[in-house]
Amino acid sequence: MSYLEIYNEQVKDLLCAENKGKYGPGLLIVEDPVKGVIVPELSEYSIKSVEDLLELTLRGNQVRTMGETRSNQFSSRSHAIIAITIDSQKKLRDFKDKVFTSKFFLVDLAGSERAAVSDNKGIRMHEGGKINKSLLALGNCINMLRGNNAGAFIPYRDSKLTRLLKDSLGGNTKTVMIACVSPGADSCEGTVNTLKYAQRAKRINKVVVR
Repeated sequence: MSYLEIYNEQVKDLLCAENKGKYGPGLLIVEDPVKGVIVPELSEYSIKSVEDLLELTLRGNQVRTMGETRSNQFSSRSHAIIAITIDSQKKLRDFKDKVFTSKFFLVDLAGSERAAVSDNKGIRMHEGGKINKSLLALGNCINMLRGNNAGAFIPYRDSKLTRLLKDSLGGNTKTVMIACVSPGADSCEGTVNTLKYAQRAKRINKVVVR
């Protein structure tokens, strides 16, 4: 298991004890011909129970970048990704063991922000701009993946978020998006935009091969 955040377009390891600075250079993202998109320096932990998973998740949550805005006292200022890798062995007819590797990504996206509504200034405005930019890049990738766009160029490199989610969006995977919305009248515009965003994601057309 690994746990990272993307803060101001920098990848940070949330389970590394040395990761105390939020403004230093982030971790490097590379594309491995076998493993796909990876973060080589990201720490990984072996888990044997649900309790292990919860303990590591809570540890990462404690150092994730949060901040207070007018809209939310405990606002996420970063996107976060929990990656769980599962290896399983299966005996084949020739009595050789074959290892099957699966990846399970849990992604928490920071909500888009309008400076006029949130009244963000200074560093909060800068953070909000980075969040909105990455969400726009993700939306552009989703738009290209849905419908009849086979063979079209997908701009995964427009943000760190879309680079890390390249395999999750366009690979041999199943993707589910859970939209968090509000029934409040003052959140009507944001709710409608969020539902439209999720609807586009639902229309991603892929054939998954087991």
